[in-house]
Amino acid sequence: MAISSTEQTVAVRRTVIRTTAVLVGMFAFAFALVPLYDVFCRITGLNGKVDTTAQAIVHEEVDTSRFITVQFITRGSAGLPWQMSVATRQMRVHPGQTAEVDFTFTNNSQAQSWGRAVPSVSPSNATTHLRKVSCFCFQEQQLQGQERLTIPLVFQLARDLPAEINTITLVYTLYPVHHVALSDPYDNASGGSI
Repeated sequence: MAISSTEQTVAVRRTVIRTTAVLVGMFAFAFALVPLYDVFCRITGLNGKVDTTAQAIVHEEVDTSRFITVQFITRGSAGLPWQMSVATRQMRVHPGQTAEVDFTFTNNSQAQSWGRAVPSVSPSNATTHLRKVSCFCFQEQQLQGQERLTIPLVFQLARDLPAEINTITLVYTLYPVHHVALSDPYDNASGGSI
């Protein structure tokens, strides 16, 4: 039995529509995957993603019987002419103890720019035991041309840090942030009105 030209056209059209729908669905899923993954990691602490809001110091007894080595690594990124350095690359901290370390940001260009330091923690199961009390990573930073800025990181390791964790590595990666200059509505020179 032969298939008529009309039936064949309908079948081809149906196949094209289904294929297009699958491709659109795959594209939408791939586009949404990164934000969904970030939310999942933030909630679960998986893959070293850390909370980006300040936490309160918990007043608990310091475990002086144990030292944890905390390492700090800084990385730049393309598109941001900044350098980030840390005063101490490594320190030893007791669980329950609050510690502070200074990070310095330097804008090596002549132009003002914005950036953000995004943290990650290794091993990932240490993420929920690292409390950041004060951190430059909570907000974007602005540096004028050739400006240098030193900001402290204040953190606390929870006393219930798993016994198998002896070293925690905290990595900060710099990323550029693009800002659009907004005109002041009260500035008549820029065409705004009062």
